[in-house]
Amino acid sequence: MQFSNSFNVSLPPADAWRMLMNIPAIAPCMPGAELTEVVDPETYKGKVAVRMGPVVLAFAGIAKFEERDDTAHTARVKAQGTDSKGRGGASATASFRLEPNGAGSKVLIDTDLNLSGSVAQYGRSAGMIQTIAAQLINQFAKSIEKQIAASADAPGGDAAAPAQASAAKPIGAISLVAGAMWTTVKRPFGAKNEDERDA
Repeated sequence: MQFSNSFNVSLPPADAWRMLMNIPAIAPCMPGAELTEVVDPETYKGKVAVRMGPVVLAFAGIAKFEERDDTAHTARVKAQGTDSKGRGGASATASFRLEPNGAGSKVLIDTDLNLSGSVAQYGRSAGMIQTIAAQLINQFAKSIEKQIAASADAPGGDAAAPAQASAAKPIGAISLVAGAMWTTVKRPFGAKNEDERDA
């Protein structure tokens, strides 16, 4: 399953890249994620928890930079993890690149995701997964901006080095899925209403 996402950062590319490559600092900004070990500057271990009603899918895995160009502001990361209760696993390859966007930067992400085992049933709808991914990226971007603001306001703060956030809680997947379903359902009606207004 392949999909693309993007978000904006209110820092110029060089500063935005330095911030985004500070993995220990930005990991808590991703909903449901927890960094558990820095193996080396290119390899990280962590956990991701997704709550599905009373069930929590907890993935433990590893992410490694396969390519990284600090001058061109591009990188490719490969990640894989398994559910703690043996219900399957997930693997993904994500390519990142930064582009200037006014006074800030635009981060573009291309992801190739594969689910296995019983957890693959949650990935049957590619549109649903893409919508949920977009919502997670949106939450991540908002957290990043809060960290930038907090660091910039702090005495001697560096906006490109966000302060450490508290440990993340499991993602509330029910609200994410509900939002994704609403987005999916309203699209054709929204398009119809726009057509009617143009008529």
